[in-house]
Amino acid sequence: MKKNIKWLFLASLAIMASCNSDDNDTPVEVPVVPGTADFTKYIALGDSFAAGYSDNALFKKGQENSYPNILSQQFAAAGGGAFTQPLMNDNIGGLLLGGNVIAGTRLYFVGQTQTPTNVVGNPTTEVTAHLSGTFNNLGVPGAKSYHLLAANYGNVAGVATGAANPYFARFSSTPSATVIVDAVVQNPTFFSLFIGGNDVLAYATSGGTGKDQTGNANPATYGGNDITDPTVFASVYTNLVTALTAKGAKGVVANLPYITALPHFTTVPYNPLSAKVIGKNNEAVGVATIKALNAQLYGPLKQALTAFNAGDRINLLSETGASPLLIKDESLTNLSAQLTAAFTPTLGAQTAAFYGAVFGQARQSKATDLVVLTARADIGAAPTAANSGIGIAPPAPLNAFGISYPLQDKHVLIPTEIAEIKKATDAYNATIQAVATEKGLAFVDTKATLTQLASGGIRFGNFTMSSSFATGGAFSLDGVHPSARGYGLIANIFIDAINAKYSSTLRHVDLALYPIQYPQTLP
Repeated sequence: MKKNIKWLFLASLAIMASCNSDDNDTPVEVPVVPGTADFTKYIALGDSFAAGYSDNALFKKGQENSYPNILSQQFAAAGGGAFTQPLMNDNIGGLLLGGNVIAGTRLYFVGQTQTPTNVVGNPTTEVTAHLSGTFNNLGVPGAKSYHLLAANYGNVAGVATGAANPYFARFSSTPSATVIVDAVVQNPTFFSLFIGGNDVLAYATSGGTGKDQTGNANPATYGGNDITDPTVFASVYTNLVTALTAKGAKGVVANLPYITALPHFTTVPYNPLSAKVIGKNNEAVGVATIKALNAQLYGPLKQALTAFNAGDRINLLSETGASPLLIKDESLTNLSAQLTAAFTPTLGAQTAAFYGAVFGQARQSKATDLVVLTARADIGAAPTAANSGIGIAPPAPLNAFGISYPLQDKHVLIPTEIAEIKKATDAYNATIQAVATEKGLAFVDTKATLTQLASGGIRFGNFTMSSSFATGGAFSLDGVHPSARGYGLIANIFIDAINAKYSSTLRHVDLALYPIQYPQTLP
């Protein structure tokens, strides 16, 4: 009997301990407070990321899932006010200028083919139908840093010539207004600034067809695909933050990731050619074709180039494994004249000159090259007079991009171009960090976040987000802009930085509530 009483006593102690443990482990809900920040009037400045651009278009649902709009919803619990956005007319995406389509509809996946294609339909958002009122979200797709200070950037009269931005033209307060003035005139109490990506992005997505303008302090002379001079960026960025904080507003700023880590640049492999399909992104060439190419093109090219101490540019294609793409590398010494001379005895002067012009700077791609996502549609396709780089459509058998005809500058980022992008990005980030420290602002390290997405991913709940194209969940189908879930992640890392700096207790959003892809039809 005593033994039974003893075990009953021990059991009761265990139950009491268990109950006490449960009580202690129950999380105490921390009330949401603004800390030293004031979210009453929140203004967001930036580019397409701030606007909510996704799947290669701006559309209503994407705007509703923009990270500034998500932030404003979390700010509301800490005293945040209304947040207005210059919404598009529909969920089709695209733009009209005087009834003419100037931007296409959004992308979606087609059935089992998993091929991004444009939503069928006509855009209904007309640039000339100006929106009245003021807007909290001043994110402008396509804007570079210096555009936020540029007068007439929202003048609809300049849209057709490229002197103005069609998205800003829809909602600028006046034709001559600047984005920064439209922001500060609203007397924000809190702001977010995420700008600078486009200062290198257009250069990157164009395959480096622009120019690195480092040393040129006059943005008026820049081309659309050029890299902004870091000194210009530093001056512009300092002026932007000075204007935003002039009346005591607090805010959060973000640095820039290496955009070459985006899926737009990491999805298409450098060596997709093979005798048969061996992978998702593979281009099946066929054994017979490979043998013919080696005998008629790659072999003679390698022999000729070897004579000029450049034999490492070309190797025979593999009949069993993966082979690299044929590309043009404008950083190479141009051997057109030498190849023309070498091929003239066997091909004749005219054909030899053609070979010299086409292959004078040709080489096979390497792991250090980045093939842009849009090049995928051109690999194996026949070059035209417009995109061949020589003004004519090449005849067979030299009529397959990347296989028997070099991919052009716009298709590939080569190491020298990648280095230019990295150097500029590092300089911009140094400025952003310094200004954030000087002004006492919250700082978001998006560069570290993208690095994490690209190297193992970020886990939450039962999900893992990564930068893998389409399947990773973080990026939309254009390979550059985030998905809705990706924008939710951005909002959360902004919240972390704000809480850390201002002792606020803003809550994360549940990323599982945000889709990784939008369906073909949206209401």
